[in-house]
Amino acid sequence: MSIVIHHNPGCGTSRNALSILRASGVEPVVVEYLETGWTKSQLQGLFAAAGLTAREALRVSNSPAAELGMLEEGVTEDALLTAMIAHPVLVNRPIICTAKGVRLCRPSARVLDLLDEVPTGAVYADDGEMILNEKGAPVV
Repeated sequence: MSIVIHHNPGCGTSRNALSILRASGVEPVVVEYLETGWTKSQLQGLFAAAGLTAREALRVSNSPAAELGMLEEGVTEDALLTAMIAHPVLVNRPIICTAKGVRLCRPSARVLDLLDEVPTGAVYADDGEMILNEKGAPVV
């Protein structure tokens, strides 16, 4: 099974998770969901596999969630899904799918549990900050 990352290239956490995947020797299928969008069944399947509700997967910072009223009490799962389809940026990222499971990988090192092979050396973010140390362990 190939590894799939639902990726936003403008998100540092998503870029870091992609770097970890590649450092582990994997070239994942990269789905840039801001371009491709979502379907209701796709979101429902991803959230169910990850053990998330739409509310738990809702991106509240740097998104229009508040302006759209999605943070109000009583907003239904169906309303959240409909908003996520209309505004893909409302879905928190990255969501990574492997044979070991599906997970919202925030922080990016959460991807390690989904991999058969972890990176054998340090992994760095775009800004030069270390994400994983020389032993492949998350830097806290």
